This record gives sequence, C-alpha cells and structure tokens, in this order.
Amino acid sequence: MSLLHWAILAPFILAAFVPFVRKKAPSIHTGWFVFVLPVVLFVSFLQYLPVTMNNDSVSKTVSWIPSLGIDFTAYVDGLSLLFVLLITGIGALVVLYSTYYLSKTKESLQHFYVYLLMFMGAMLGVVLSDNVITLYMFWELTSISSFLLIAYWFDRDRSRYGAMKSMLITVFGGLMMLGGFAVLSIMGGTFSIRELAAQAPELNNHPLFLLAMILILLGAFTKSAQFPFYIWLPDAMEAPTPVSAYLHSATMVKAGIYLVARFSPIFAFSSYWFWIVGAVGLFTMVWASFNAVKQTDLKGILAFSTVSQLGLIMCLLGVSSAALYFDSLDDNLYTAAVIAAVFHLINHATFKGSLFMVVGIIDHETGTRDIRRLGGLMSLMPVTFTLSVIGAFSMAGLPPFNGFLSKEMFFLSMVQLTELNLFQLETWGMLLPVLAWIGSVFTFIYSIILVFNVFGGKFQPEKLEKKPHEAPAGMLISPIVLAALVILFGLFPNLLSYSLIQPAAASIVPSIIPAGDQLYVNIYFWHGITVELLMTIGVVAVGIVLYKFLPKWIGLYDYFPGKVTLNQFYNSSLYVAERGSNSLTKAYMTGFIRSYLVYIFAFFIAILGFTMWAKNAFRFDASNTAPIGFYEAGLLVVLCISIVTILMAKSRLTSIIALGAVGYSVSLFFVIFRAPDLALTQLVIETVSTALFLLCFYHLPKLYRHEEKIGFQIGNAIIAAGVGIIVTLIGISAHSTKLFSSINEYYIENTYSKAGGENMVNVILVDFRGFDTLFEISVLSVAALGIYGLIKLRMEKGGEQHENK
Repeated sequence: MSLLHWAILAPFILAAFVPFVRKKAPSIHTGWFVFVLPVVLFVSFLQYLPVTMNNDSVSKTVSWIPSLGIDFTAYVDGLSLLFVLLITGIGALVVLYSTYYLSKTKESLQHFYVYLLMFMGAMLGVVLSDNVITLYMFWELTSISSFLLIAYWFDRDRSRYGAMKSMLITVFGGLMMLGGFAVLSIMGGTFSIRELAAQAPELNNHPLFLLAMILILLGAFTKSAQFPFYIWLPDAMEAPTPVSAYLHSATMVKAGIYLVARFSPIFAFSSYWFWIVGAVGLFTMVWASFNAVKQTDLKGILAFSTVSQLGLIMCLLGVSSAALYFDSLDDNLYTAAVIAAVFHLINHATFKGSLFMVVGIIDHETGTRDIRRLGGLMSLMPVTFTLSVIGAFSMAGLPPFNGFLSKEMFFLSMVQLTELNLFQLETWGMLLPVLAWIGSVFTFIYSIILVFNVFGGKFQPEKLEKKPHEAPAGMLISPIVLAALVILFGLFPNLLSYSLIQPAAASIVPSIIPAGDQLYVNIYFWHGITVELLMTIGVVAVGIVLYKFLPKWIGLYDYFPGKVTLNQFYNSSLYVAERGSNSLTKAYMTGFIRSYLVYIFAFFIAILGFTMWAKNAFRFDASNTAPIGFYEAGLLVVLCISIVTILMAKSRLTSIIALGAVGYSVSLFFVIFRAPDLALTQLVIETVSTALFLLCFYHLPKLYRHEEKIGFQIGNAIIAAGVGIIVTLIGISAHSTKLFSSINEYYIENTYSKAGGENMVNVILVDFRGFDTLFEISVLSVAALGIYGLIKLRMEKGGEQHENK
C-alpha cells in the first residue's frame, strides 16, 4: 500500500493502541499522544500543494475486490486536499483543546479518543476515495463514529436521544446514497468517480440520470443537515464541545458539501441540479437563520447557525452549475459562485470552530450556556470576549474579517444569476438575492446576540453555577489560532487564492477550464459602490434595528404551532413505527411452531410455484423412466395408507407404528431397486427411531378428550397438498430436463479404477463424497453431545433438588 492508504488507516491503527496508552500512562492526558497524529498528517499532506496548484493529481490504487471492479483508490486533487487539511488541521486543534477541556480523571478518555480517531480516519477515507463503494463504506463509518461521540455522555437521556436521531437520519440518507451509487455505476459501467465524470455528457441523457441524482442528494442533504433533515444537528449538540467543534463545524457536516462538490462534474449540467441544490440550500439558510434567533442555548444558536451556513455553501454549489454553460473564463463572474463556496467553506471552519470552543469555555467556566442567565462577562473574560467578537462578526459578514469577503461573493453570485437567461432565472431569479439578503439579516442578529447578550448587559452571578473567570491559557490556544486565521484570511485572502481555493474550484468545474488555463481568483475588499455592498449596509442597518427591538417582535415565534414541527413529525413517526412493529410482530409471532411452518411453507409454495410458472420450467418426460411393476404399486399403496393413518390416528402409539411402516416401506423400495446397503441403513434407522419415539411418548400424558375431537383443518390440508405438489412437480421437471449428462456414468467408470472399491455405494459415501459424510457424522456427534448434556443437566438438577429436600 502507498503512503496515502497508510494515512487513511493511521487513525484506526492509533485508535487500537489508545486504551493501552491510557492504562499504562494514566497520569498523562491521553490527548497528548493523539495530538501528534493529526499534526503529522497535516504536515505530510502539505507536500501535495505544489501538485494541486499545478492542477495535477495523485492517485494510488490497491486492489480490493477486482472481480467486481471495487478498488481502494486514494485520490488527491485540489478538492480532496482542501478537505484533508481541514480534517487534520482542525482535528489537531480540537485534540489540543480537548486535553484542557476534558478531565483526565473524571472522563473516559480512552473511549473519547478511540471514537474521535475512528471519525478522523473515516472522514479521510471519504474525501480521498475515488471508488464509490469505498466512499460509502467510510461514509457509514462517519455515521457510526459520530453516533458514539454524540452519545459519549451516555448516562444523559438527551445525549442518547441526539445520537440515535443523528444515526437514523444520516444512515437513511446513506442507504439512499448507496442506491444512487449503484444506479450511477450501472449507467456508467464503473465505480470510479473520475471515470463517471468523464462520461458526464452521456450520463445526462440516460433515463436513470434523475433517479441517481436524487438518491445521491438525499445522502448529501441528510449528512449536511439540509431542510428538512436538519433536525438532527441541534440535538447532536449534547455531545462534548470538542466534538461539536470538530464534527459539526469543520468535518462531518461538510461531508455532504464534499459529496455535492465531488459529483458536480457529473450532475451539474442539468437544470434539476441547479434548482434542487440551489433552492434547498437557500431555503435552509433562511429557515435556519430565522430559527437561530429564538434559541436560548448558546450551542443551540451555533447549531442553527451551522445549518444556515451549510445551506449557504450548498446554495452556492447548486447555482455554480451555471458556470458550466459558459466557455470564457476571462473576468468571468459566473464562476464566482463555486469560488465563493470553497472560500466560505474555509472561512466557516475557522470562525465556527473558534465560536464552538468559546462556547465551551463559557460553559466550562460558568456552568451554563443559557443566555438568559449570562451577561456582563466582558471584564471577567476579556480574551474570550475578543475571540467571540472576531468569530461572531466574521459569521455576521462584517469587515475586516474573512466572513465579510465570502459573504460579499455570495451576494455577488446571487445578483449575477438574475442577469442570466438560463434555468428560467428571468422569472424566478429575483427571489435569489432577496432571500439571500433576508437570511443574512437574521445571521447578523444571532451573531450580535452571541456577543452582547453574553458579554454585555448586567452580570448575574446568582444565576451561575460557578464563579466565572478567564479560561486557562491552554484552553485558549486553539480558538486563538482559529481567530488569528479569521483575521489573516480576511486581510490577506489571496494567500489562499491559488494555493487552496483555485485548485479546489477547478476540481468542481473542470469541464469549463481549457487545457493549460486556470480559474481566475482574485479576492479583495474594495470593489467600489456595488449592489452587494449596498446589500451588506442594508443587512447591518436592518439587523441593528431588529436587534434593538428584539423583545417587541420575538413573540412572533409563539405563533408557530408547536405540534406541527419536523421534530414532532420525527417523534410521532418513531412512536407509530414502534407501535406498528410491536402489533405486527405480535400478530405473526404466536409462539406456535405450526404458525411458523405455515408461513415458511406458504412462502415456499408461492415463490417456487411462481418462479417455475414464470420461467415455464414445468416439464414431464416419461421416455427415460422404467415401467412401474406390481411390487412398486403395492408398496406405494401401503405407503399412502400408512401416511393417512398417521394423520387420522387418535392415539400416539398408532401414529408411531404407522410412521414406522412408512420407513419400512421405503426400505423395501431400496431392496427392489437393488440397493441393499441403503435398505439396511434405513431399517436400522427406522428401528432405532421408532423405539426412541415409543420411549419418549410413553412418558407423555394421554391425549385429552377435547384434543381427540380436533376437526379437519382445511388450511393445513391446502398447505400440505401445495408443498407436496410443488416438490413433486419440481422433481419430475428436474428429471425430465437434462441440461447435462448424469454423474452416474462417472461413478461407474471410476469407482474401481480410482477408488479401488467394488461396492459403488460405499465408494461414493466414503471417497467421492467423503467430506459430506464426515460433516454428517460431525452433525450427529454434536447432536449426541447436546442430548447427553441435556440428560446430564437434568440428572444433576434432580439430584440437587433431592438433596435440598
């Protein structure tokens, strides 16, 4: 395997050693051992920057299931490298932060870091996989590991509820995505994403194109918490703050963004992609920002803000497909959407990661995240206040922070789309900038709430569980680094233009880049008095007014019906599903073997009968059969009479004798067909089994009178007759249909020459089918040991009871 494959597997390998490290060095925080890995991976992947900046890529393949075309292909291009650096870079800062946030004596650190490393490795696998099946495997690993991280404090009901909610919704999306991958691979004849992208024009004309697109988008929307699937993310805030900072700002929720970006070269030629991705993203942005304002929990505000920001990025990736319809790249603003999406992806990871860590510090030092109990912390926690201002103002889109630049590019993209005579934008296009502006107003409001409702206003020490003070220096390092990046990328955005943004954007819209050319990326603050600048001024002005009069209109949220919400629908669905499954299970799980046999045999009749009929497989050819003699006919009559006697007998003794008669009749058939060995075996088995039946039934009580009056069961008769008829017809059809010569000629020719035996039956059982016979003996031996154990156990229990008496 290559170094790329080892980089993906490294977190899983280290996770296996974490419990031993924790056990051998309990006095040292386990986070310090884990911290080394993401740092090493981050530095190692920096070597690929010159490759991606040249619009090249690196691919390494390890054969996995070659017969099915499934390989473990690790692929590094501009897009995957960007995500790898976010995963490892933010991951290193989160691990550093967790070493101060989580107590090494009170917390189960070995579990926390095992889950965290599992998630890190799974995310690396997602963004580096070129094979869709490999991608799906790592995708579901992210769901499993995030479930474990969210439920880390498993003794809390809300943690378990949030973990289960995230698992059910994201795994549902993952299964839909798998279906989309299967359909797409059928369309293109390959599992490779790059090879599928090369066939994009042909795939767009395929009748299954829209189905594959919708199924894959369901996976992306559920993972990236888009409407209506966003409801899992606020409940996932029950996880420890380092988990929220890592999973729900920089990595897991970005997996859906990555999926949309990665598959844009395949689907973005379609107007369906433009409207579905763009509309869902824009509506999610507005809806989540509107709901974030009413939250009273700091992490609740950040959860809804994350949903909103993800919707913004998703919207940009959707509308960026318009760039695929234009050939010129010189000063082409139509590509601004995809560039803005990539830039805001980076910016969001920096300011949202720092804000989550700041909220964790507030919770850690005050004992609460409720903004109704907080206030006046500016002088007590000045560093934390400064970090909050930087992160929140960047999220609000204010200069000189990086969020202002990407938000301006977002406005620019929305305005430019209204000028296109494409995708019916001449009629619906005006809604795009209007909705973008409304969502930004609410984003400004909740960003201001995060700062001034917590650090301004009246200090309320009587409502706090702890005496607030500034966090330890170690806990401040990570948010300070992220806040510094917010300022650095804001003041010097072109540090990223051709190192990360352009290679990633080129991976999303490769079809519009002529050979040897590059996307033009030049980000700067002042563009003159533009429409987007005026929109920003309007956002600030309206946002300040609405914030000042927030108590006057916050009551509007009370008019929304509490019982008609997506969360209520989710809870009701689980309740109905649980009650329905219990009722259904009780309906068929009766506890009677007879009922289960009815289900099995009815299914047997229906499936086999329909298959034989549909395939026209019923055959009857008596040309190669021997004539039926007098003895065969007489034994058949005896056999039928014995079977009917078993069914009609009212005594167990009579039924046992009739059952023995059936076995002895079969042994006589073997005698007539010149198989004395089989006849002898059958006679021995029947004698022993009949004797055992008599021994067992001797100890059973006699049949009760009401049992003797059991009437004829028409259902049982139909099932029994159906099984008999189907098996008989299949046997006759199999005998009448000779697709190849019988194996009996092989046995006749080779019994003596190869096995050295003259008794063909013995040779077949011992030599040609030796393993089959050996396994049959093994089964009998296991059964005998089981019976002996049961008898022995019963005898020992009986002896103990006798001694107790």
